[in-house]
Amino acid sequence: MRAASDHPDAAARRVLVVADTDSYAKWGAALATRLPDGYLAEFALVRTPAAPSTRQLRVALAGTRFSPSDVRHVALDELRGLVDDSRPDAVLLALRGPLVRVAAPIVGAGPDRPVLVSGFPGLTIPAEPKAIIYREQVDLIVLHSRREVREFSANAGRLGVPVALGLATLPFLGAAEQSRRQDAAAESTGAARTDLVFAAQAKVPAEREDRVRMLRWLADAARRRPNRRVVVKVRARAGEAQTHAEAYDYGDLLADAGVRAELGGSLPPNLVVEDGPMAEHLSRASTLVTVSSTAVLEAIAAGVPALVVDEFGVAPKLINTVFEGSGLFGGAAAVAAGEGRTPEAAWLDDNYFHGTAADDWLEHLEHLLAKRHARTLVLSARRFNLTGGALRRAFERKRMLGHHDRSVAGAMAMGVAVPARWVVRRARRVRAWLLGERPLLELLHVEPASLDATARPESDLHLSGRARAGHPSSAIRA
Repeated sequence: MRAASDHPDAAARRVLVVADTDSYAKWGAALATRLPDGYLAEFALVRTPAAPSTRQLRVALAGTRFSPSDVRHVALDELRGLVDDSRPDAVLLALRGPLVRVAAPIVGAGPDRPVLVSGFPGLTIPAEPKAIIYREQVDLIVLHSRREVREFSANAGRLGVPVALGLATLPFLGAAEQSRRQDAAAESTGAARTDLVFAAQAKVPAEREDRVRMLRWLADAARRRPNRRVVVKVRARAGEAQTHAEAYDYGDLLADAGVRAELGGSLPPNLVVEDGPMAEHLSRASTLVTVSSTAVLEAIAAGVPALVVDEFGVAPKLINTVFEGSGLFGGAAAVAAGEGRTPEAAWLDDNYFHGTAADDWLEHLEHLLAKRHARTLVLSARRFNLTGGALRRAFERKRMLGHHDRSVAGAMAMGVAVPARWVVRRARRVRAWLLGERPLLELLHVEPASLDATARPESDLHLSGRARAGHPSSAIRA
């Protein structure tokens, strides 16, 4: 790797962002945009079945230092060559956890390796120990709240993983704050914020009936406010991938005749389905509604009242326990009335709004860059999930890359692992039934083995997004 004096700018630090999905691309690009002067950055997108479409990538990069033409599309095996060619001082692995585990030893090979950085694009409370395990070979994990740092520090300590944990203001919040500053100008031109925006999330609520209930409340809100739009803001169009699976797409549900009958027959014309950058939606929003989404934080930064729906409960599986004490929870009546809330000040300080003066991730990065310069930066050995050896590693790779992995080892690993996973899942259900934790009906209905791990954070690739253009309630925006 060439010395700093070999760089076009002798004082420059080079950072390579490597992403895989739309949400991680958005986060990685936004975080790299927050780097101070003196840092040069490049962007690469790994080919996986979960890679964003051209449209999704354009949306993800909006407002950052990158444009789609800056992005290099690479196979996983090409990462090592890209690192050798671009010679970055640090690589930001903006990847799902299982892919960080696969990519870290590739990118971190060699005696003069770059600093390895990783992190998360959204809410990570409660902190999952496996999120640390997936990243045990990186040098720095970037977190976005004091609470996240506490919880991940505790997990790393219990696991004995000596990774640095840096605090950074969630990079999306800068664009939202800019939107707030522009709001006065928008109002002077008559462009007032009037939309009720529902930020859909792929994983919660998970059940179809709960999603229909959510749509019923939104339809009620639209009928009560016929002159104001109620927008179901989605992340993907038909055939596009998302970081997590979405079993029941809201656009599909609204197009279903049975669902429409449940919602009262004809839908109000001001209930629409749209995609596009969240910042643009917030610039027109009077209220942001969600079950659990990082969009709440963007709304707070933009000065838009927010409502976190608690009708489905408050639990880790709903990814909403982080909002306890925020004052943002509300039920169906609040949704129908379009009532947003403002958060409690104490909650803000501990959760994502600590102020940029408290950010220390760049200090951690500089310290690690100094260690690299002194040739004292060593890649940690992998210590977790070693059972299966090379076969397991081949399976982990195939699991994330899908058809983009054409290796013989990957095919062999799938032939062994998929049936084994089916047996393990069935055994777990039998055990849960014997302990009285699950009903007999659930024991008898065991899905075929697959790569899907939908219900778990840090899960595998998931494809979602169904045809929704064309039905009356859909106004899909580019």
